[in-house]
Amino acid sequence: MVPERPEPRYASGLARRYALAVAEAKADDVAERIGRGVVVAADTIVVLDGEVLGKPPSRAEARRMLERLSGRTHSVLTAVAVMDAGTRRALAATDSAHLTLRRLSADEIDGYLDTGEPMDKAGAYALQGEAARFVTRIGGDPETAIGLPTRLVQRLLERLG
Repeated sequence: MVPERPEPRYASGLARRYALAVAEAKADDVAERIGRGVVVAADTIVVLDGEVLGKPPSRAEARRMLERLSGRTHSVLTAVAVMDAGTRRALAATDSAHLTLRRLSADEIDGYLDTGEPMDKAGAYALQGEAARFVTRIGGDPETAIGLPTRLVQRLLERLG
């Protein structure tokens, strides 16, 4: 089930706290609607030079993000929240990975933008999609960069009981 509440845009503060708050809000939204069972929700953000790069609101912003990430290493942070919908007991944690993109040409960026993929991805790219060819190094769990670190999910579910 997909959360219905709109995701808040990052305004300020620690990136980790923002990602946790979004993941928890997604879990709470779904838990409220289903009433019972366990909900798993996640939120992924890209952090470059201390700035959070969320989902681009426009093609122009997606281009700016990709130009900034080109040839650079950045962090990808995924927050996971698990919630018992009946009791509303929740646990949440984050994991991070560091990715390096090779230098991208303007034509490569244009071609990637034409796929439409960047528009609903944090940092305007998806490791699991067409942008995989741009990534030269992954430090950490690739699942974190994809947006659902299953080992973290398993640990949280075990703790939730």
